[in-house]
Amino acid sequence: MAEINEVMRQIRERKSVRVFEKKDVPQFVKDEIISAALQAPTAGNMMLYTIIDVTDQEIKNQLSLLCDNQPFIAKAPMVFVFLADYQKWYDLYQAAGLSARKPGPGDLLLSCADAIIAAQNSVVAAQSYGLGSCYIGDVLENCEQVKQLLDLPEYAVPAAMVVYGYPTKQQLERKKPPRFQATHIVHTNSYRKMSDEELLAMYGEQDTNESIKNIYERKYTSEFALEMNRSASEYLGKF
Repeated sequence: MAEINEVMRQIRERKSVRVFEKKDVPQFVKDEIISAALQAPTAGNMMLYTIIDVTDQEIKNQLSLLCDNQPFIAKAPMVFVFLADYQKWYDLYQAAGLSARKPGPGDLLLSCADAIIAAQNSVVAAQSYGLGSCYIGDVLENCEQVKQLLDLPEYAVPAAMVVYGYPTKQQLERKKPPRFQATHIVHTNSYRKMSDEELLAMYGEQDTNESIKNIYERKYTSEFALEMNRSASEYLGKF
């Protein structure tokens, strides 16, 4: 059996970190993480994203409240907001004397893909430098306040926020939650709709029904989930 290389080892070891040491991220490491993000695959080499480096503590504090009231966001040494940004291309076309159509949902989805790919490159790079990270999907909530806080133009949408920092000892030792098996995730040539039995086996908890109900209530029917959908609809209305 072939030996697992260093990149694969770090990908497998990476887990979400929400408690950080009180230790700044050196500028060189920060620059390298940004550099990794900028090297990500991108549609047509257009780089349809913008990264907001949040260094102002008051903005961090406000984001922690607006993103489902999560205090660890305010305590994170490094916070990046990855915007799906078609605004700059819309402006660029006009600057070049072209008649630019209003960006549509397809443009937004393409920009979101670019932004998330860049974010994941940054997460992998952070792991290689010993930093933990955590995606904050809740940045989609409270869109009116987030747009005002970050001064977002019409065609720029927060696709994700990522917080970074050096993990505490407890976070380093915490076991990573298991992922689903590839047989449940990888379909060959076409989509394979799974049976109820296979879906329940995929989840694999001892008390499966109760565990799924817990996720249903926390992640699907919760107030924050409904607010994220409202905000997403508000953003989509601009495209």
